Amino acid sequence: MDIDGTHGYRETAPAVPSVPRPATPPPMPQAPPTNPVETWLRTPRHADAPGIYAFGHVPRPPEEPERVPNRKLLGGALLSALCGALVWSLCANLYIKVWLWPYLWITPDAWRQQRPGDQNVALDVTAHIYYVVCSALLLAVCGRLGNWMEVLRRFVLTPLARPGAPEAVAVPEPEVDPVGWPQLREAGQPAVAERLAAETREGRLNDVDYVRLHRAWRSAQADSARLNAYTDAVLRHGAAACVHPSGARDLPARAARHDLYTAQVRIGTAVDAQRNPYRYRGVGVALDPALLGTSLLVVGPPGSGKTHRVVRPAVESLCLQALAGTAAVVAVGAAGADLGPADAFDVVIAIGDPASGYDLDLYGGTTDPDEAAGILAAALLDGFEGPEADPRRAATALGQLLGPYRAAHGRFPSVPELRELLDGNAAALAVLREALDEAGEHAWARELAARERQSGRPGDIGGLLADRVALLDRPAFAGFFDVTGRTRPFALNSLEHPLRVRIDLPERGHAEASRMLTRLLLAQFIAAATARTDRSLFACLVLDDAAHAVTTEAVRGLQRLRSAHAGAVLALRGLDDVPEALRSALLGATGCKVALSGLNTWDGKRFAEAWGTTWVEESDVTRTPDFSGGIVKRTVRGIRRLFTGEAVTTESVTVRRVERERWSASDLANQVPPGHAVASLTSVGGDSSPPVLVNLWG
Repeated sequence: MDIDGTHGYRETAPAVPSVPRPATPPPMPQAPPTNPVETWLRTPRHADAPGIYAFGHVPRPPEEPERVPNRKLLGGALLSALCGALVWSLCANLYIKVWLWPYLWITPDAWRQQRPGDQNVALDVTAHIYYVVCSALLLAVCGRLGNWMEVLRRFVLTPLARPGAPEAVAVPEPEVDPVGWPQLREAGQPAVAERLAAETREGRLNDVDYVRLHRAWRSAQADSARLNAYTDAVLRHGAAACVHPSGARDLPARAARHDLYTAQVRIGTAVDAQRNPYRYRGVGVALDPALLGTSLLVVGPPGSGKTHRVVRPAVESLCLQALAGTAAVVAVGAAGADLGPADAFDVVIAIGDPASGYDLDLYGGTTDPDEAAGILAAALLDGFEGPEADPRRAATALGQLLGPYRAAHGRFPSVPELRELLDGNAAALAVLREALDEAGEHAWARELAARERQSGRPGDIGGLLADRVALLDRPAFAGFFDVTGRTRPFALNSLEHPLRVRIDLPERGHAEASRMLTRLLLAQFIAAATARTDRSLFACLVLDDAAHAVTTEAVRGLQRLRSAHAGAVLALRGLDDVPEALRSALLGATGCKVALSGLNTWDGKRFAEAWGTTWVEESDVTRTPDFSGGIVKRTVRGIRRLFTGEAVTTESVTVRRVERERWSASDLANQVPPGHAVASLTSVGGDSSPPVLVNLWG
């Protein structure tokens, strides 16, 4: 039974691998709950900036940029108190009390002209009032000069308020105790809530189950039929209800720390240094769909941790979200790349490996010849061939062949057939023309005739496209890209389902073909993600090596993914793998950027330009010889110079505000330690962070 179109449950509950395995919480002062799932659910979450790992995070207190040092503050307060006591003593003990003159001016002389033994109440009262006013005025002046209020706040009020202050704000705001599933009780489902609460307390429910059942519940509330199916499934199968179509409830192994409640994966710790923004110092840095929805560009040389520390955690997080029914992921890398084990994916396509269980649809599952021609044109041309390789001309030439072939045969041509047609093979064109005549497709016959007239002319793009297709028409790929239905092809137009797909490219021995397939997959993903009717799932394409995959159309497509609830992760060894004209555009099209250690200065210059400048305080110290003083002072300075060899100088310091790059090209190339990266993150809502130095091993 299917309750929301993407989930279902089986009559026999599948085996639960290693349940539960949520993120490990930081040390908490209170006694831990009975199992890790309860700890995970009840741990407070708070993120006051994009990219902060919210699980157990405690926000830093407000920054005090002009904070006076403790010693200076206490010394000033003590000095002002001593000065106030001295002034009071002098005023009180002077024979002519100067401080009484204003009082004498404002009071009548008759109050002081009285016989001995008489009491003047008015004189006594006004004298005491004047005494209190003068004392308060002296205390206010001394307190202002000595900054007594800051002393009171820093050393008395703050320590007293700190023990009683809450550590963080919990994310489940309306739910007092998420372990008891109160939203189900409020909806009139106490039996379902009790079943899930028991599963949670007994440790049979993990973090993937919790998120998956929550999503299924939200989907079931919109339809009474789905609601009945949901309650029936939970009462019969408990935490195993509404399971992913693969039957898996967790990944076989986790290489990173995850918090599925917020869909975050931790990739490192921001360095607690003056260079980092104040609120990021020492906190965990994480990725989530809200950030990946603006696309992520990762640049770093081999060995810098690009795959193991950034790409692999992102793929693992998306696979967990797919098991929870909230995402679909397609991970593309060379055979043997560290993108996760094969049993962590639903579909594994090893192109060029005869043992591969799945094939790749060369046309992305589309039936529109023009769309298929545009996708193929973007894949066959790599952007480094100059203006003669115009993608529009290539799409037109391909459309003049794909449309007639589909009209005649009901399918698109295979790789050998497409190569012959692009090469202008007379026999292949004649066979296609006869098939069109038999089918009565005269309009497509005119398209084919136009292609025949253009083929063979000087500068025709058909020959170039045929040479590109020939890279796939090799014996190693003989059993792949089948269009007759003999294999199990996977098409990227299946992104409306929570799929986990890994595609291994034959980079060794077929590097150019692998690059062309990478461009093909990127073009197919952009077309499929933006054309989805159901965008409830977050779709993400991960390219472990996007070298020579970025074209003009790809950069434009990346900008459209944000509104389609989709994103891409592009990893590069260097920006030299991108055409010169597209490097700045690529940095502008990706909202999240990560520059790893070992970056060269040419690539660092591009990142520095993308991150802009900021205002900083710069100090200039000027040293000049000291010629001041009389004969004695000059003699002493001469003797000192005779023994030390150094002239006595005076220093003058000039402080000014200047505009500097946040991270210069030299800083990125020389001041990023090994295992570190500089990352800037932007969410789909528009919130962004300045570049932050992150320890990827933290």
